[in-house]
Amino acid sequence: MGRSKVALLDIDGVLTMDWKPIAGAVAALRELREDGVPYVLLTNTTSRSRRSIAEALAEAGFPVDAGSVLTAPAAAAARLAGSRCLLLNSGDIREDLASLELVDAPQDAEVVLVGGAGPEFEYRTLDRAFAALRGGARLVAMHRNAYWRTGEGLRLDSGAFVAGLEYAADVRAEVLGKPAEAFFAGALAQVDATAGEAVMVGDDIESDVLAAQQYGITGVLVRTGKAAPGAPRRGNGEPNHVLDSVAGLPDLLRRLR
Repeated sequence: MGRSKVALLDIDGVLTMDWKPIAGAVAALRELREDGVPYVLLTNTTSRSRRSIAEALAEAGFPVDAGSVLTAPAAAAARLAGSRCLLLNSGDIREDLASLELVDAPQDAEVVLVGGAGPEFEYRTLDRAFAALRGGARLVAMHRNAYWRTGEGLRLDSGAFVAGLEYAADVRAEVLGKPAEAFFAGALAQVDATAGEAVMVGDDIESDVLAAQQYGITGVLVRTGKAAPGAPRRGNGEPNHVLDSVAGLPDLLRRLR
């Protein structure tokens, strides 16, 4: 038999919904560990710190720690270390951004850094970001997800606001989380694997699955979260594999081995 595949997994919509485990998800991750399959949880979530995410998952029964989690804010901290950043984000992730200098005045900003959307994305905040961009600041997005799914349905995410700032300021955002190649590469480096040895499991066909396939990673779409029946279909292309949920991942990896 060949080497076990390495699993890269999204969290929201794949392992959890509103931070509660999706049926079969805890058991699936435990099976991967028993089978000797290395895994990294690769998430665009910007509402919690990396430590908080790991603690919440561990409390829910998942066999993870902070070293198992790679977040878009962590990628931003590494990429922009030392930069003066005007931050637009819903949620407290400042502990993950300690390498950045966070500023409030548009004229002080070298970077407009956009995380996940929420009530904080009101007119005055967006206008301040626009002023910083017009003054020469770069636009950097932790991700540009269009929406995410909660127990109450689909919710608008920051992709729409990133697109609006691009249009208004005539700039193009640099994206640091999924679907950026460097984000996937960072996860592979964490488990010392190549793209051909990995699968990416996600509920976002565009940012999770098709993006991973573009970089040579096997894509696995799960029909939960954003890809649950009745959700909008985004992305031009087909996933390598489709599962009803992450509960079917251990069996799929055994077949691929």
